[in-house]
Amino acid sequence: MRLIQVALVTEKLAPVVDALCERLSLEVAFKDPGVAVFGLENAVLPVGDTFIEVLAPVKEGTTGGRYLARRGGDTGYMVILHAGGELAPHRERLRRAGVRIAWEGEIGAKAKEGFGAAWQGIHLHPADTGGALLSLDHTDPRDAWPAAGPRWREHVRTDVVRELVAAELQSDDPERLASRWSEVLGRPVANGEIALDRGRLRFVPARDGRGEGLAGIDLLAADRKRAGETFEIGGMRLRLC
Repeated sequence: MRLIQVALVTEKLAPVVDALCERLSLEVAFKDPGVAVFGLENAVLPVGDTFIEVLAPVKEGTTGGRYLARRGGDTGYMVILHAGGELAPHRERLRRAGVRIAWEGEIGAKAKEGFGAAWQGIHLHPADTGGALLSLDHTDPRDAWPAAGPRWREHVRTDVVRELVAAELQSDDPERLASRWSEVLGRPVANGEIALDRGRLRFVPARDGRGEGLAGIDLLAADRKRAGETFEIGGMRLRLC
C-alpha cells in the first residue's frame, strides 16, 4: 500500500494549477472528463510516479462545493492510496470496521488499452473515517495510473520535487483520528504517523481554525538546498524535505 495521489478542491482551477506548475516546475498531464459526473473539473500533475490533483466545481450543489464552503475556501480534499493488490481483502476489513463505501468505479480489462491500465477504486465514506475523503485503488499493471491519463510519463518534471512522500491530516483530536485510520487501513500508528510501503500519513493538531481535514503534504526536494521550504498553495501547506 502506498501514497499515490492527493487532491485539492478549489474555487477556481487555473490559479491553483498555475501556482503549482510555477513554484514546483510541474506540468499538467491530464484533465479527466470523467469527473464531470461529480460536477467538477480537474487537472492532474505528476510528481515522479505520484500525483497532485486539483479539482474545482463547475456547477452548483456539488459535494466538492459544499466541502469548500464548510472549510472556508480552497483546501485539501482527498487522499488516494494504491492498495498494491486486489481490493477484496480491504473490503472485508472495511466491513468489519463499519466503513461504508460512498462510491466505486472500474475500468475493465476490455477498456484497459485506451487508459493504459485496468483500474478499480473505492471511495470511503468520510463520516466513517474522518479527516478526508479516502480512496483505495488497484491497477493492472501496478505501475500504471489511469487517473493521470495514458501518457502521463511524458509530463514528469523533477527539477524541483521528485515525489509525494507524506500527507498531513489535522484534527482537534489527532490521536483519535490516527487510531481510526489505523483501523481502516490495517496499519499501526507510531509517533503520530502511519507508515505505508511508500509514503506516510501524519496526524497533527489543528491550529489554523479550519478544523479537521487534509492540511498539507510533504514533497521530496530534488535540490537539497531547497529542503526545508514551506509555503501554501490552494489552502494546503507544502513542505519540501
